Amino acid sequence: MTGVHPLPPRAPGRLGGVALVLGGALSVQFGSALAALLFPRTGVAGAVTLRLTIGALLMLVVCRPRVRGYGRRDWAAVLAFGLALAGMNSIFYQAIERIPLGPAVTLEVLGPLALSVIAARRMAAWCWAALALAGVVLLGQGGFDRLDPAGAALALTAGAMWAAYIVCSARIGARFPGADGLALALTVAALLTLPFGLADGGGRLADPVVLGLGTGLALLASVLPYSLELAALRRLPTATFAVMMSLGPAIAAVAGWLVLGQALRPVEVLAIALVVAASAGAVRAAAPPPSPAPPPSPAPPAVPGPPSEADPAGVSAAAAAPPAPR
Repeated sequence: MTGVHPLPPRAPGRLGGVALVLGGALSVQFGSALAALLFPRTGVAGAVTLRLTIGALLMLVVCRPRVRGYGRRDWAAVLAFGLALAGMNSIFYQAIERIPLGPAVTLEVLGPLALSVIAARRMAAWCWAALALAGVVLLGQGGFDRLDPAGAALALTAGAMWAAYIVCSARIGARFPGADGLALALTVAALLTLPFGLADGGGRLADPVVLGLGTGLALLASVLPYSLELAALRRLPTATFAVMMSLGPAIAAVAGWLVLGQALRPVEVLAIALVVAASAGAVRAAAPPPSPAPPPSPAPPAVPGPPSEADPAGVSAAAAAPPAPR
């Protein structure tokens, strides 16, 4: 009988993960445009609170997560994910109040790239992470002179929270069905930031225009990207996903060129090419090698038939037996 060989993992799973990461990054860029309109009305903390609170409410309504049947480790994972979400959002916005956006993004992306180096077990993955870092540094090279130490420290802390977010998201995806874990973690993050948002935004948070912008921000910068990234982490290794986070600054630069007419210098084009190449290389490096085909099963020995008068030893039956199919 023909041996059954295990099929290698299909490429569409990895390609689907790449598409999910790109979709999440694009959604965040549109959300950033709404955030720029919201900050002057609510302050940074108020915008973060609106984004997380409305996002949590939307996720709870859509997912209706089950809260029974989980153990302590499951709820500890939800709490850790909520802390990472709250810290990643709040700390980064505090950083860009003190230092330019380019250096802030460059310092923040060090967190996911460091995670990719820690999580990867092959030299090739480290090389792709280094290539992505080179591209991000080229994109954010302007403005590094005379950086405010507090702003730089906040950006690095936001990067650490970003790495924690990636790890926690992967764990939540393994413990909770669908987006239930994300809905619960967003609720935790909203509760953590609510006191600061109320102190910063006050009664302005109830303004209809502010609520409309906040809803758009929650959808584009929280609900959609976090859901897409949660699904991507179910298809891609953590190290590969972390390297692909460097696509964010590159997509922002391309969006500025297409939408805002901001010219791209040759060094920025080179930087974008480096980041794209690093992401593609990381995805290819993560593909497991195909399993070697096992040797064909040996043919079973022929069983001689019962002796007959014409063939007392049963030799003819054994010789006439057809070979076993391979």
